[in-house]
Amino acid sequence: MKVIGYDVGTTGFKAGLFDVREDDIEFIKGAVESYPLTVLPNGGAEQDPEDWWRAMCRSTQRLLAETGIPKEEIKGISCSAQCCTLVMVDKDGKPLRPAMSIMDTRAAAQWKKLFASGLAVANMNIPKLLQFLKVTNAAPVSTKDTVYRYNWVRENEPDVFKKVYKWLDCKDYLNCRATGRMATSHDNAYVTFLYDYKKRTWSKKMCDLVNIEFEHLPEIQESTDIVGGLTKEAAEELGLAEGTPVISGGTDVSMCQVGSGAVLPGDVDINSGTSGWVCTALAKATLDVPHSIGALTGASAEFNYMADCETAGKCMEWSKERLSNTGFDSYDIMYEVASEVPAGSNGVIFSPWMHGNRCPFEDHNTRGVFFNVDVDNRSGDLCRAIIEGVCMHFRWLLETEENKVKTNDAIRFTGGSAMTPLVGQILSDVLGRTIEVTEEPRMVGAQGAAVTMGVGLGIYKDIKDAKPFIRVQATYHPNMENKKLYDQIFPVFKSLYYDNKKSFATLNSKLKLN
Repeated sequence: MKVIGYDVGTTGFKAGLFDVREDDIEFIKGAVESYPLTVLPNGGAEQDPEDWWRAMCRSTQRLLAETGIPKEEIKGISCSAQCCTLVMVDKDGKPLRPAMSIMDTRAAAQWKKLFASGLAVANMNIPKLLQFLKVTNAAPVSTKDTVYRYNWVRENEPDVFKKVYKWLDCKDYLNCRATGRMATSHDNAYVTFLYDYKKRTWSKKMCDLVNIEFEHLPEIQESTDIVGGLTKEAAEELGLAEGTPVISGGTDVSMCQVGSGAVLPGDVDINSGTSGWVCTALAKATLDVPHSIGALTGASAEFNYMADCETAGKCMEWSKERLSNTGFDSYDIMYEVASEVPAGSNGVIFSPWMHGNRCPFEDHNTRGVFFNVDVDNRSGDLCRAIIEGVCMHFRWLLETEENKVKTNDAIRFTGGSAMTPLVGQILSDVLGRTIEVTEEPRMVGAQGAAVTMGVGLGIYKDIKDAKPFIRVQATYHPNMENKKLYDQIFPVFKSLYYDNKKSFATLNSKLKLN
């Protein structure tokens, strides 16, 4: 059965054509598109939802044209997508304003009023926090959480807000565009912090706590459910057959966990795309409030214990574009320069918090730092320091997770950064763990969507049935000499935040230089 899985990223769109069988999953071909993320002077981060749809149409048409596969052979489509994106639509499913990305930081006032006021400790209203933890096993503790952006629109764009029919996430908007039906999946519902994880439904009580109109929330489905068939109009735009089933899909976190094969308790996937995360599969929910780490509902009834890094591959993209007078011509050249530098980057340390940070500390004022640069350092040192800094942050996230949960020895590594052997080896050295890179690591979200289609269309009984078909293409073992060096650097890396916290606040909150 041939299906198309989509991975809707922050600035990139990937489509993967797969053959899903009872005894295997075969990747046939992929297509990649891109679109802009508009960063505004007031902290806004927005996208045009139609950019996602146009990328979906172009990539689908390319896959069919380049493979020669008739549209009638495509038996289903499904999305893995960036989550915590606010898409406000009218009754016809049309966006009323640009989508607000998880990177949007405009809602600090709404967060302070709704959650950080009253009887508060560490900027958390204790009575509200306890109510959220009881019902949702999580809480909207960040200014970037969607409930505050929703209220930002209510207060700053009242003419838009009064027209709102539903609040959708990125994937839900695309499913609506394809089928005309407004629905979400359990994993998307969970990250709104308005979801009762025990009853597996919306909580009106939580909506009331943070001033959310209950009727704005869509119905909830399983990730493996069929949302509907392609409408005639959508089918024509995509180049597919009318009525082709659209499976609900899920968040990028849950779909990447499925696509990496990290679906058994203790399995870890480290994903490094534009953003990144460390995610451990769990059989039951757990929570680490001080470090903003929670167990998210997954594509099944189980959980993904996830800690994120908001700018992972984005830091590497920045270095490719900015560290030479005109930018490196390609990532290959940048990585080649970095590979000539020894472990430790000749003393340079980099912090990857280039647009604030959420885990293991919540602080939207933090920024990137090159530390300990001297007159002998060259661009290669800075490039390698960026890779090491991202890997150091992943280590911080992993070790914080392991304070609460047990992880299995080998770690899956996925996303665009996993395609580069240098990055895989540095990650192994920094963590001191075996790293396994899956086949087509850049398509891991799309592959997760393919697995959900396998379940939704009756090939598999359960998502875990596909784990044996997720193959490893490269394995990295730690160089223990490098590990010893990184063990000495790691405490200094963490101190870059604690020693500079007040300075970050002065520059980026009080003076507002950015």
